Amino acid sequence: MRMYDIIDKKKRGEALTDEEIEFFVKGFTEGEIPDYQVSALLMAICLKGMNEEETTKLTMTMMESGDVMDLSDIPGLKLDKHSTGGIGDKTTLVVEPVMAALGGKVAKMSGRGLGATGGTIDKLDSIPGFSSELTEEAFINQVKEIGMVDAAQTKNLVPADKKLYSLRDVTATVDSISLIASSIMSKKLASGADVILLDVKCGSGAFMREYESAEMLAETMIKIGNNCGRRTAALITDMDQPLGHAVGNSLEVLEAVEVLKGCGEERLTEICRELCAYLYIMSDISDEADEDKRWNEAYKAIDEVIASGKALDKFRQFVKAQGGDDSFVDDPSKLKQPLYKRDVYMDKDGYLESCDATKVGMVSCILGAGRVRKEDSIDSSAGIIINKKLGDRISKDEVFATLYTDKEDILDQAEADLIAAYNVSDNEAEARPVVIKRI
Repeated sequence: MRMYDIIDKKKRGEALTDEEIEFFVKGFTEGEIPDYQVSALLMAICLKGMNEEETTKLTMTMMESGDVMDLSDIPGLKLDKHSTGGIGDKTTLVVEPVMAALGGKVAKMSGRGLGATGGTIDKLDSIPGFSSELTEEAFINQVKEIGMVDAAQTKNLVPADKKLYSLRDVTATVDSISLIASSIMSKKLASGADVILLDVKCGSGAFMREYESAEMLAETMIKIGNNCGRRTAALITDMDQPLGHAVGNSLEVLEAVEVLKGCGEERLTEICRELCAYLYIMSDISDEADEDKRWNEAYKAIDEVIASGKALDKFRQFVKAQGGDDSFVDDPSKLKQPLYKRDVYMDKDGYLESCDATKVGMVSCILGAGRVRKEDSIDSSAGIIINKKLGDRISKDEVFATLYTDKEDILDQAEADLIAAYNVSDNEAEARPVVIKRI
């Protein structure tokens, strides 16, 4: 079998066999096939696409290229929730303890952020003492004991994806539905969960800016998951503006805690509630046969564990189990505090009509909350609190947002960039729904 023939075959739009997919993935991962040939194949895939069978096989082959978690020692269905990435997306920090408080078993591996989009592990690492590095034994035992865990991905989890993504990033082959779906799902499948709920973001702060592309990606990932024997579903949610008020690691942790206390920002609370309800239904917690009644039962159960404090207690258990100091829940000053704060005002009165959420994320990044390069360090206290959402009226005399940073010299630029990321209109603007569709 020759790589040349595989490239030529895909260039002509033909489907690759299982053996051909295995040949190129294994050969590239082990260093036997050069970058330039795999680059050519990736471009052919980008232009000609892959069918459902090819995409599933690619995903499974990538999954099998490294470690695969065996969670069979954990009783019951194991749950996982994945977001395709967004600005201010801290839903995982709410969904996990709520589901654990409901009796679910949440076994999740999360990533770090790069560029405008923050990572769940960076947020958790802003908690003093918290350890995101766990052995497989500790990972499994924690789920058994408290019902939830969230750890950094192991170094050998899907090495094929790491190599392929690095190549895609520099060869303009990132935007292929099949390649995106196989990249995401190979990691989810390798993490070992039985139930996978995907939060597919759509809008100016998401990888998929158009609804049609987000829906296609969601449907492709669902087919992969179901073809591999996992219960898989998706929500398409809005990312035309940051989610919640906070963008930045410790700021987002504190905002998630507010939701767990029952007093969180409206849009953030709504999407967390919807994600939890979907997981509740997928995980067989309910015995109710009628679908509408199941959803109502799920919402009621979620509201009860938040109102009773059980979800917040579960979050505290989780933090302590991974070495963190949970006292910040009652005293936010226990988290790192920024050296500088600056209030930001809009330069005109009107209604917030639109936002480039990616630009907002980049402002947070230059304040110190994100990385431009993988080796960059993060300031856990840096970020933005935004007081208004799209559709709201804003006055130039009221504080629109507050910047937090240790870098005084970038405040002027950050303020200008944040203002430029929003469009203020004289005409009244409609509020945007945060949950667009269930799939």
